Formats: sequence, structure tokens, C-alpha cells
Amino acid sequence: MAERAEQLKNLHFPDFPAPLVWDRKQHDGFSTIPRTLPIVMQVIDHQTKGHAAGHTLFCLWARMPDHPMITIENPTTYAAEAGFSGIRATDTWRRRMKLLKELSFIDSKSGPSGDFHYVLLLNPNVGVEQLRAKGLVQDELYGRFIDRVADVGAMGEIESWKKYQAELLKRTANEGKAPPKAKKISVKKT
Repeated sequence: MAERAEQLKNLHFPDFPAPLVWDRKQHDGFSTIPRTLPIVMQVIDHQTKGHAAGHTLFCLWARMPDHPMITIENPTTYAAEAGFSGIRATDTWRRRMKLLKELSFIDSKSGPSGDFHYVLLLNPNVGVEQLRAKGLVQDELYGRFIDRVADVGAMGEIESWKKYQAELLKRTANEGKAPPKAKKISVKKT
């Protein structure tokens, strides 16, 4: 794919100045993000109507050091990058983070900077699949998501999650325990 893209670039933009083109192999300041993230953000925003949290998740992924663990020492910086300003910016950001946690796109542990000092970015493809299993993702949006997942070769992630879920249900049934209940998702007005 990279060779083909380079050939097309040379064909259609043969003399484009190199300093104007981003190349992650030559430039600093890049992060690896899931190629499904734009659609994942739409799913999140649909679930958090009026309190869109998709961009907040994107900002976390943009700060990820190619490892799913982030330490947030200054929430104000993250709030500003997510587009929140004013005296309530950090509080608004924290509410969006709580929504992302409720929706299973992140997990967190408290630390010196508050409830979201340590943040673990969870697989967003599995997050969408979990919401779909609860009937919370509309058909059209889910169709676009699945098309993109297949396009990027990530169906194995969803199949792996389904297998894990089946094993978990089997294990809890064998132990005589009730399967874990789905968390209730609530969107509070800000």
C-alpha cells in the first residue's frame, strides 16, 4: 500500500515541496491511531448527544506514546486540547472522560491529578461492538463501522472479543455465578 501511495503521489503531485508533506518516518510528533477512529468518534458522539465526547477520545489517542497507557499530570492541558475553555474547562473535560469510561473506551485510576491521572486506552473497535451488543449503535452507523473494520483488516479484534465473552459466560456458568451485568450509560447535562 505504501508503494502504491508513493507512486500515486509522484504521478499526481510530482513537484510538491517536501516540507509541506507530512511523513511519519521523517518527522517527529506522530502517534499511531486506529484507522476506524473517525467512525468510532461518531458512535461516541451519538451516544453522548449534547455532550460530544468523541473529540476528547481523539485527543487522548493523539497523546498516546504508541502504548495504551497515558499519565495525565495536567488535566487543564488535555481540556484545552479537547476544545474546552473558561473556568469550567477541566470540569467539562472530566465529565467527558467519565462518559468515555462508562462507554468502555477508556479505563482509569486516580492519582495526584485526580480521577483520570492514569488512563488506559481500550480497543475502540471492541468498544463499538460492546455498544452494538447492547443495541446502542444505529444500523447505518454500525454498517459503516463494520465496512471500515473489514477494510482495515480488524475483524479479528471483534472476533477475539466475542470469543472472550463466550468463554467468560461459560466460566461464570460453570462457577454458578451470574454473568456480569452491563453498565448503565448515563448522560448528564452540563
